Amino acid sequence: MANERILVVEDERIVARDIEKRLKKLGYVVPITVASGEEAIKQTAEIRPDLVLMDIQLKGELDGIEAAEQIRADFNIPVIYLTAYADEATLQRAKATEPFGYILKPFDARDLQVAIEVALRRRISEEAIRVALEKERELSELKSRFWSMAAHEFRNPMTSILSAAQLLEQEKHDLPEERRREYLYVIQNAIRSMDQLLSDVLAVGRVEGGSLKFDPAPLDLEEFCQIVVEEMQFNAGLKHRIVLHQQGDCAQTFLDKKLLRHILTNILSNAIKYSPEGNDIYFELICADETVIFQVRDTGIGIPVEAKNHLFEPFQRAENVGNIPGTGLGLTMVKRCLDLHGGQISIESNPGGGTIVTIQLHLNSRVKSRQA
Repeated sequence: MANERILVVEDERIVARDIEKRLKKLGYVVPITVASGEEAIKQTAEIRPDLVLMDIQLKGELDGIEAAEQIRADFNIPVIYLTAYADEATLQRAKATEPFGYILKPFDARDLQVAIEVALRRRISEEAIRVALEKERELSELKSRFWSMAAHEFRNPMTSILSAAQLLEQEKHDLPEERRREYLYVIQNAIRSMDQLLSDVLAVGRVEGGSLKFDPAPLDLEEFCQIVVEEMQFNAGLKHRIVLHQQGDCAQTFLDKKLLRHILTNILSNAIKYSPEGNDIYFELICADETVIFQVRDTGIGIPVEAKNHLFEPFQRAENVGNIPGTGLGLTMVKRCLDLHGGQISIESNPGGGTIVTIQLHLNSRVKSRQA
């Protein structure tokens, strides 16, 4: 290792200069040397060194052990103690702070280098373990939330299907055609909800597992968006009208069709779901300067300010959604697909004032396929 920054805490000026000289000769950077525990804490907060060499016996209100304990707790920066001699009680206090090593005075350059290298490698290992454990904790939490959400979200459409099927069976001989179509619509809509839930969960799972790939190919974006709008309009029925407006030449692009379908269907689905019945959904497709912009605008319930920082987290839903069904996975999937595509998303929204979602991609993204 080289160029690591080491803070030296030593109240003997000659010793401090000697340590600084040795460290620089070994290739380390010494931004500053300090002589007290209080100054050590202050400088650690300001310069965030990779390691602190701390003399145990320091003048001032804080000795080296007290300063090291605070540095470890507040900044999680490794500390190596420098000591010539300490009684048993002092050594026990030092051990309690979980130091990354001890160097006994007097020491040579080799002792110094070995202690520092061991401490730095231990820090890297501990950080890797911490990240892995945090990831495992997050995955465990997501699994728990998924099963809770899935049980709830599947129960609603299944109940609708069962109820409608029972009514069709009970009234099959004298059921008016209009009522029969109504029951069939309930069943179809419930099945679509379950299918969307499964699609979102499986897609997010593929992204998290690294199996969802970015695979761009030639795509007539005008035709593709028209097909997506027709499909979404069919699902929306007469409750909403999706208005598609196009600017520029979007016929010859190089994009990932599968990822783009996930992106657009989720954004349009949200606009439909959270807008009052009868309100139009506006979909802008703009192609210019090697860039494509998709903008979906609705006049729905909007997004509360406190929910905006969590929009792309799995299973997160704003408090104002009420009884509107949803999984909280749609925008998570959108963000993952955009990341694979190298795209950007911005969302403008206020409670009760509707939402504008703007997505930007490169028109001809001939980027080599890669995994999440």
